[in-house]
Amino acid sequence: MQEVRDVMLRLLKWLLVLAVLAGLGFVAFALLGPVLMPGEFAPPQTEITQPVTLEFN
Repeated sequence: MQEVRDVMLRLLKWLLVLAVLAGLGFVAFALLGPVLMPGEFAPPQTEITQPVTLEFN
């Protein structure tokens, strides 16, 4: 029974380590992505014109 517990704890430890590494990778991508790939993070540049009617008394 002790062996099963040890295996489960080892598995949970590795899952926690992988989750932390995935979180760090996500943060690094969010911070470095615009620097390394600015085209992928830039909004589309399109000019939009719309007439506006102003009413004043």
